[in-house]
Amino acid sequence: MTELRRIAVYCGARDGSDPAYRDAAEVMGRVLARRGIGLVYGGGALGLMGAISDAVLEAGGEVIGVIPAFMDGRETIHQGLTQLRISRSMHDRKATMLDLADGVIALPGGIGTLDELIEAMTWAQLGLHQIPCGLLDVSGFWQPFIDVLEHCIATGFLDAARRGAFVRAADPDGLIDALAEAPPPPREPPVRT
Repeated sequence: MTELRRIAVYCGARDGSDPAYRDAAEVMGRVLARRGIGLVYGGGALGLMGAISDAVLEAGGEVIGVIPAFMDGRETIHQGLTQLRISRSMHDRKATMLDLADGVIALPGGIGTLDELIEAMTWAQLGLHQIPCGLLDVSGFWQPFIDVLEHCIATGFLDAARRGAFVRAADPDGLIDALAEAPPPPREPPVRT
């Protein structure tokens, strides 16, 4: 069982087209705070990023934002965080977020969310961390992503063990429970030449 003191959450800087996405971000924020789990996220004040961080803060929880220096002025930085860390680059941002976290959760989002999630899964596959990854599957948002992974498995580009690389749930409490119980992410066997 993994002790989850902080969870890195990847999510959109927009609300998305379904009000259920924002509702889920707010519920996830309240659940994190109620369970005494700190939030590590990208530091933004808009969209799902703002919704989850506001919910954690309003419930008395810890929120650490990590934002690269070059984005100052490009993205609205949340001004009420417990702690704001400025990173040198996007790569440094992602590494810092994983260093601070005991688990990863992806909510709905766009290219940035996918980039962060896939990099966290790749680093786990390479054995660079043993952090469990989870998907908050709001209104079936993550099903197309699962379909792509299944296609990669079916076509021989991804080992079937990668199905166990993450947990998925529609309920925030259930997802956190599943993350805590998840075995370490599977590593790819070394390539033989």
